[in-house]
Amino acid sequence: MKILIVEDNPTDLKLSEQVLSEAGHQIISAELAEQSFAKIKRTKPDLILMDLNLPGMTGLKLAKMLRDDKETMDVPIIAISAYVERFSRAAVTAAGCDGYLAKPLNTRTLAHQLEAIALKKPRTA
Repeated sequence: MKILIVEDNPTDLKLSEQVLSEAGHQIISAELAEQSFAKIKRTKPDLILMDLNLPGMTGLKLAKMLRDDKETMDVPIIAISAYVERFSRAAVTAAGCDGYLAKPLNTRTLAHQLEAIALKKPRTA
């Protein structure tokens, strides 16, 4: 799977990249929501793993933008956050995310969790 990771924390980004690369996935990364929208349209990932607490535009706003765009509306989005009290599961679902994982991520199960969520959402394009 081609996975785009949107994460502003360099340590978390590197860890996610390493774990998912070792599981055989192709990884693309972006640190800001603003830069990731164009990158998502250009690279057409199979799945997006996105931090919600990003500087500038939040992950929730980016998720809504992706759902409103015909080219990206079907790409599965997995939200991640260390601030689960700030970003409720209901808000994440309302924004169009297909899954929600709390940080710290479980590196032993991360690849399997993402694969299971991606398989549940058929793409129309």
